[in-house]
Amino acid sequence: MKRLFNSHYNYDYMKKKLLFVSLLMVAVAGMTVFEVSGADAKKKKKAPVTLGPNPFVTHIFTADPSAHVWKDGRLYVYPSHDVDPPRGCDLMDRYHVFSTDDMVNWTDHGEILNSSQVPWGRPEGGFMWAPDCAYKNGTYYFYFPHPSGTDWNNTWKVGIATSKYPAKDFKVQGYIEGLGDAFAMIDPCVFVDDDGQAYFYYGGGGRCIGARLKDNMVELAEKPRKMEGLSDFHEAAWVHKRNGIYYLSYSDNVPHPNGNRMHYATSTSPLGPWTYRGVILEATGSGTSHGSIVEYKGEWYLFYHDCSISGRGNLRSICVDKLYYNPDGSIQLVKQTKGGIKK
Repeated sequence: MKRLFNSHYNYDYMKKKLLFVSLLMVAVAGMTVFEVSGADAKKKKKAPVTLGPNPFVTHIFTADPSAHVWKDGRLYVYPSHDVDPPRGCDLMDRYHVFSTDDMVNWTDHGEILNSSQVPWGRPEGGFMWAPDCAYKNGTYYFYFPHPSGTDWNNTWKVGIATSKYPAKDFKVQGYIEGLGDAFAMIDPCVFVDDDGQAYFYYGGGGRCIGARLKDNMVELAEKPRKMEGLSDFHEAAWVHKRNGIYYLSYSDNVPHPNGNRMHYATSTSPLGPWTYRGVILEATGSGTSHGSIVEYKGEWYLFYHDCSISGRGNLRSICVDKLYYNPDGSIQLVKQTKGGIKK
């Protein structure tokens, strides 16, 4: 009896053990399938980037957008302001700042600076052209071109206003000295490299000039020099860096049916020499071309202006479209859209 009992017991025990092992294997397999499916689902749920409508600022006229991503994770744009009704380009004034965290909804942070707040500025005001902004050592530096006299074409300076905030409380501190010919002191651009060294670019009338800045961000660290290797440079220099390569984009001189185009050049050094690469933006219809390139949340964008709202080249509006690089680092021609397109 004892032997028979043990055999029966062992048989039941083995059945239960096999059943348990089978159930365990099914459960593990189910968990594995669930985990893989969950990962795939997560990938599939990653929403494509959708841009808002172009132009993305419509309540005032803006141009020359300078885009930056600051430490708060938002993307900020510092444009010039075409005052309506215009009178040529001399009434441009009253800088505003705009920001977003999703490339669709934009906040107007209001006016941060106007010509009446520039102590050394032109008595008649106006002529607050394309600006730029940089951040270093806990301070935001806002760079703006503005004449110091009635003879505006020969009295340009690049002023500097500072703040502890990216979109308010800017106070004029003075201007950068030692830039050279007054008529070429427009379109400032400041690029801060990975090592913290800042570079200052400016120029118009066919000359692009650059130099290192001192750590205080308001003085040149060296004598400025012409950027060599650019083809048909007119104005609107902008420098960005990707994968160790420096890119300098700018507007050309050649008159085209719809206005100037945007070109670019590359270098292994922030001050060149540069190698010309080609056109990245065809004319927008506004006559002028001025923009900036920035990476935000893993995607690259080109900011520029057109006159699609007003139909007038002196009442412009800022736009943004996706920018793509080829495997060799070259930039594809940017497609101008009306926005709202999934990328």
